[in-house]
Amino acid sequence: MTPAIFKAFLLAEGFPEPVLVERERNGFLDLHSHSFEVRALITHGQMEITINGDSQSYGVGEAFHLTQDQIHSERYGSDGVQYLASRRESSPK
Repeated sequence: MTPAIFKAFLLAEGFPEPVLVERERNGFLDLHSHSFEVRALITHGQMEITINGDSQSYGVGEAFHLTQDQIHSERYGSDGVQYLASRRESSPK
């Protein structure tokens, strides 16, 4: 997927304009969650996301989705990773 197609998808789905996120080479984040929903597109490097013990690798041109409060961990490749990320806040309950 290209950044232009990804941005058009975000707009259609009601997500805000994405920001570029950069993570260090061979870095990681242990189990955590976010208070928002995330859609992201890898633009450089590679990362692995683990949810409930299942790991999925993502490379350039691949997108991933995390729901609000979804517990996960992240590992970044030997070149680090850069990705376009859009966060959508949940509606008040």
